[in-house]
Amino acid sequence: MKDYKELQVWQKAVAFVTETHKTTRGFPAEERFGLTTQIRRAATSVPANVAEGWGRASTKEYVQFLVVARGSLVELETHLIVSRDLGYLNAAQLEAAQSRIEEIGKMLNGLIQSLRSR
Repeated sequence: MKDYKELQVWQKAVAFVTETHKTTRGFPAEERFGLTTQIRRAATSVPANVAEGWGRASTKEYVQFLVVARGSLVELETHLIVSRDLGYLNAAQLEAAQSRIEEIGKMLNGLIQSLRSR
């Protein structure tokens, strides 16, 4: 691969950022600088860390950034669960998001394992 934009995990994570932004548009105005911002930052952190890791000098550093991306993914899931509990998301919206999170998480884990076995 010539660059990180060819990675399926990066592509899926970027698409999920867009989806997450659209979903949070319906959140209450009082959450604009609270939960909405936290969700958007956590979502954006996933592909950003995949990209930043790609640009690092060593495989060890790359793996560390992928681990950070995985951490951001579970942070995002937690924020979405809280959003459901507060009534900002319905069960179907959360389930759809969790399915995407699981898919991206598996892809990150696979990439991490592949790089660690080199």
